[in-house]
Amino acid sequence: MLHTKVINIKEKKLSILEAENFISSSQFGASIFFSGTVRNQNDNKSVVGITYDSHDALVIKSFEEIYNEADQKLNIKDKAVFIEHAKGYLNLGEISIIIAIACKHRDEAYALSRYVIEEIKKRSPIWKKEHYTNNESEWLKGNPIVHEKN
Repeated sequence: MLHTKVINIKEKKLSILEAENFISSSQFGASIFFSGTVRNQNDNKSVVGITYDSHDALVIKSFEEIYNEADQKLNIKDKAVFIEHAKGYLNLGEISIIIAIACKHRDEAYALSRYVIEEIKKRSPIWKKEHYTNNESEWLKGNPIVHEKN
């Protein structure tokens, strides 16, 4: 069971309650909620906000691939996964990503949650531009969409 979405922050905020409602089931004994928020420091710079941009169709495709790969790599067949990522400008403390995981057992839930966030950070075409207290801003270096073989 999978839910994925890129949320335009001008239209709607990400919701832990929606995530909880999606993964809630008596067939699962463990639930993990991960939320990423905008923090006030990065690389010794004072951050006041972040703008997220993405290639939405490819982001959704990457979320689906990560979910499907979990079957082979982690051998977790029975699971519910909710992934939403924000698009647009976020202030300090606002939620940029919610990942909610439900599995039969806690070991599975922890492993799957960690796998999902790490793979999203590596593979999903989501870019962020940090805004600083000195009115400057910069796009942060990300990971390439296509990995070249050496």
